[in-house]
Amino acid sequence: MPYIEKDKVDEKTRVKLEALLEKSYLSYWRKKRLFDIFFATLILLFFLPLMCIIAIIICIDDPKAGPFFKQKRCGRHGKEFYMYKFRTMHPNAEQMRAELEALNEMDGPVFKVKNDPRITRVGKILRKLSLDELMQFFNVFKGDMTLVGPRPPLPGEVEYYTDYQKLRLIVTPGLTCTWQIHKNRNDVPFEQWVDMDLDYIQNRTFWGDIKIMLKTPIAMISATGR
Repeated sequence: MPYIEKDKVDEKTRVKLEALLEKSYLSYWRKKRLFDIFFATLILLFFLPLMCIIAIIICIDDPKAGPFFKQKRCGRHGKEFYMYKFRTMHPNAEQMRAELEALNEMDGPVFKVKNDPRITRVGKILRKLSLDELMQFFNVFKGDMTLVGPRPPLPGEVEYYTDYQKLRLIVTPGLTCTWQIHKNRNDVPFEQWVDMDLDYIQNRTFWGDIKIMLKTPIAMISATGR
């Protein structure tokens, strides 16, 4: 497995890795992939008018760049892919990040800042309602992502992962997950976030995925994200 040398990991990582690989998920993955394609197609067709409106509003609010944004993320087994989103930040956001590192409110390799100055006015609304992530249904349709699974990290974040934390890359990343529907998710310590992902991976079922999907709109409406 890329990113992990099985014969060099510590005991905690070895035991968890064996537990994650213990079951066969072939039938689960077949149903999951078919459902991903069906649901992603349905959502993209249904929300197409709204997505066009969002794109226009982004351009009007901040015409310095286009309405779409793509960013390299790490997928299954660490394979990199481009994740699509509606643009919610100013064009020079990546360059500004270095200046904001001292304000990072998340522990571990994850970066988040409250009242991030890089976010546009429209971007704040889109993020609160998770509408910026509608574009990720294209990733689900392509197979880079799935509907439910650990959120895809940045390559720069993965560089600082321990072997244990890299275990969350054992499956295809998802649009939503147990962390995504957790109340005040941004206050969850990174180690707890990893444990939540690994618990999901070890116990995942098709109907469990459906339950997480049903809870996701509630989390979006409550607008606890940032």
